[in-house]
Amino acid sequence: MENRLLNAKATLPHYNRDALQARIVHLGFGAFHRAHQSVYADILAAEHGSDWGYCEVNLIGGEQQIADLKQQDNLYTVAEMSADAWTARVVGVAKRALHAQVDGLETVLAAMCEPQVAIVSLTITEKGYCHSPATGQLMTDHPLIVGDLQNPHQPKSAAGVIVEALARRKAAGLPPFTVMSCDNMPENGHVTRNVVCAYARAVNGELADWIEANVTFPSTMVDRIVPAVTADTLDKIEQLTGVRDPAGVACEPFRQWVIEDNFVAGRPEWEKAGAELVSDVIPFEEMKLRMLNGSHSFLAYLGYLAGYQHINECMEDDNYRRAAHALMLKEQAPTLKVKGVDLAHYADLLIARYSNTALRHRTWQIAMDGSQKLPQRMLDSVRWHRVHQRDFSLLALGIAGWMRYVGGVDEKGQAIEVCDPLLAVIQSAVNNSAQGEARVRALLGIDAIFGRELPKDATFVAQVQKAYQTLLEKGAKATVAQYAAAL
Repeated sequence: MENRLLNAKATLPHYNRDALQARIVHLGFGAFHRAHQSVYADILAAEHGSDWGYCEVNLIGGEQQIADLKQQDNLYTVAEMSADAWTARVVGVAKRALHAQVDGLETVLAAMCEPQVAIVSLTITEKGYCHSPATGQLMTDHPLIVGDLQNPHQPKSAAGVIVEALARRKAAGLPPFTVMSCDNMPENGHVTRNVVCAYARAVNGELADWIEANVTFPSTMVDRIVPAVTADTLDKIEQLTGVRDPAGVACEPFRQWVIEDNFVAGRPEWEKAGAELVSDVIPFEEMKLRMLNGSHSFLAYLGYLAGYQHINECMEDDNYRRAAHALMLKEQAPTLKVKGVDLAHYADLLIARYSNTALRHRTWQIAMDGSQKLPQRMLDSVRWHRVHQRDFSLLALGIAGWMRYVGGVDEKGQAIEVCDPLLAVIQSAVNNSAQGEARVRALLGIDAIFGRELPKDATFVAQVQKAYQTLLEKGAKATVAQYAAAL
């Protein structure tokens, strides 16, 4: 298989792969990581002689991804999709591929304890941090954390694995590594530090002190639209390259990476591949989470309810396009602290990216895990608007759209497959409340999402109730049209 991929019609890894060292252990070998961080490393190896390679790890799930990668001598294809043309790159920076449940946890921990390892990075999605999105704190009652605290030398959670690896490095006299989150969360480095240090303190106070003093947790902002891989995606990659690649992934041409420059054991020269190294990532994170991810969630819930399966279909509806653009500029942009960025241009660029007909980014995919996403994508902005007495009607509509979606039945009476780590809590609120105002109140009562204060804010509750009632009476398409007409 290796030789076949190395004969693909694509940009190939002509650099000496044997010279690479697995200096980064990455937890979460999913589509986004393959299309984003690995591509930066591949560019550095190909164009700048970098020796920074990856040891790719999946802890829970994704066994087939790792198996596919191993079958191909750790090579895989990244295809960039635009309406005009597709281009492909075979990425060669993965030195090893491991799965905790296939290769054994000890093998993973040993890889993390190799002397050359300088960074452990993560793309484990928001729910992988076992934290409360409303507070950013470790959920000590999370089943994975409860299990790990009972058996800390055989952990299953990402926090548990990182702490056990650091404990072993400390005991062996090895330097610590930097822990770098690449997930879509505000202050993702701060959240990671909170979770790791809280878990470590529950295991061993002295170890926690050592981690707090010696390990850094830089924040990052990552951006590239990477739809879930489908059979159709793989067919198109095969047509493009001439090679069937089950580990292949497709994405948009755009990519962005803003990184807090705070590393204890060195780092690649990512800036040579187009990344921005800054002292404070938070303003960039907020910009992306609120303007891009917030409008994406808005379109996902309200688009799905209207029967639009893909984001580009939402963009073909002028009311959805106008509402999303207004959400970005009128309700999200005013809440931001970022300096030196033309936010109007950024909003226009986002609309253009959403309109890419080649992407076929499913509304259902973006709608997943809403309990983890709403706090930073919409609720933080609502809080800003309440303090400043500003209009937030589109944000209220987006929140109402989530409430209508998690009701589990669409406008045609068909079941919606709701995927969420808090699904049991959400279903309990839905099943024990009547449709309408009672439903809104029941969902607002989920502290882990909405916190304690917002549900007591009469103006906020009234706006969400109004939007929800309109969705019930008119349906999503007509409701979005009504809100767009009022702009």
